[in-house]
Amino acid sequence: MTHLWLRTEERPNEARAGLTPEGAATLLATGFQVTVEDSPDRAIATGSYRSAGCKIAPAGSWRDAPEDAIIFGLKELVPETSPLSHRHIMFAHAYKGQTAGRALLERLRAGGGTLYDLEYLLDAAGRRVAAFGYWAGFAGAAVAIKCWCAPKRGQTMMPLSVYSASQTMGTDVRHALRDAGAAPTALIIGALGRVGSGARDLCGQVGVATTDWDIEQTAHGGPYPEILRHDIFLSCILAGTNTPVFIDEDAKYGPRKLSVIGDIACDPESDFSPIKVYDRVTSWNRPMRRVHQRPPLDVTAIDNLPSLLPVEASQHFAGQLLPSLLALTQIDQGVWGRAGKIYADHRNAL
Repeated sequence: MTHLWLRTEERPNEARAGLTPEGAATLLATGFQVTVEDSPDRAIATGSYRSAGCKIAPAGSWRDAPEDAIIFGLKELVPETSPLSHRHIMFAHAYKGQTAGRALLERLRAGGGTLYDLEYLLDAAGRRVAAFGYWAGFAGAAVAIKCWCAPKRGQTMMPLSVYSASQTMGTDVRHALRDAGAAPTALIIGALGRVGSGARDLCGQVGVATTDWDIEQTAHGGPYPEILRHDIFLSCILAGTNTPVFIDEDAKYGPRKLSVIGDIACDPESDFSPIKVYDRVTSWNRPMRRVHQRPPLDVTAIDNLPSLLPVEASQHFAGQLLPSLLALTQIDQGVWGRAGKIYADHRNAL
């Protein structure tokens, strides 16, 4: 019997879940064992999973779970040094040279565990089977616009908090623009992808004009002076070895209209980061970081943007992922087999 163990998210401000009670009921009906850790922070109540028939376990008890349990979470684990022996499903951020990612891989290698990184869970055509991208783009555009509005009102960007619905988020951004007395222009790179479509939808809802770029417009490899002629730049691409630099270190010193960068992909520690004016993420408490004073250049780079809309984001992602979870009975094949091989290649390269 395949045993899926939904762990509590240990990162602050993380209320999402990759499995809904409805999805859990489907797994149970097909012969899975499903354990769900209790979490007062999860946007979906523990009682709903209990009602679906799941076994409920204390938060953090995955560490003592049976060895055959597959541990499922969204964000990476908190830094520890103990070896990891289980099979883990998560967004690990471990394959692009990140320091914390290397430490995770070393823990897995030491314990004989396996990583199935959700970012690399791919179908036969190489497309991701499930992603939070749309909601990352939607929320990331909202945060960047609010960052642009704040100085216009003589304010600094306030801490972020969860929105009950995307409609409420859009209303909040419209109010910020009204109070600012103006509307910015935005350039979106990756506009045709999941993340970019979310960013375009938010901008369209609140009346922010966008210039939409994708592979065709960036194929020449740069430089891209057009970025500097917009008020806001939204980076919505998944960086890789062939990704060009969109904004280099010198860009903040030269003439520009650009005053806010929304790095929605948000991977500044990666060797492949295309935005070179900053080197660490921002947070819910301090969503904006000023990287240059005159003229001001602010960066917002939050690595769990969809959790600003935890219910809608969870339902959307979990619906996409459920068919693959049902295939966990053959974990060495298909999407899971491919993800396992990617992990093995990186583990062996340590």
